[in-house]
Amino acid sequence: MKRNPRKVKWTKAYRRLHGKDMTQDSTFEFERKRNRPERYDRNLAENTLKAIKKIDKIRLDRASDHIKNKLKTGKVQRQKEARKQLELGIHLVKAPLALAQDSSLCLPKIKVTVSQAQTEENQPMEE
Repeated sequence: MKRNPRKVKWTKAYRRLHGKDMTQDSTFEFERKRNRPERYDRNLAENTLKAIKKIDKIRLDRASDHIKNKLKTGKVQRQKEARKQLELGIHLVKAPLALAQDSSLCLPKIKVTVSQAQTEENQPMEE
């Protein structure tokens, strides 16, 4: 269909471009294919298996940190939205009489002075 993979949301290219994926992590270099045959060495195999466990743990920690950092950006926005919802719907949480008695639960009423210039539009109509 001749689509650009950087614009299709499910592709790796899109995720890499928009910072959704951990592409800069150095632990991915360990998974590269190496087609050179190695001579069997028991110590090397043992150390490799230990290293694989450590690398997996490091990768999981980095992935969780990546997710936490992604979620942290929207935290302030979610708190503002929740505070706004609470202010708008405080009458659902607290009884109206309790709100009338305790003024700290209500939003302060702000008086705004509006100056109206007398123009042709604001004057009463003549009959």
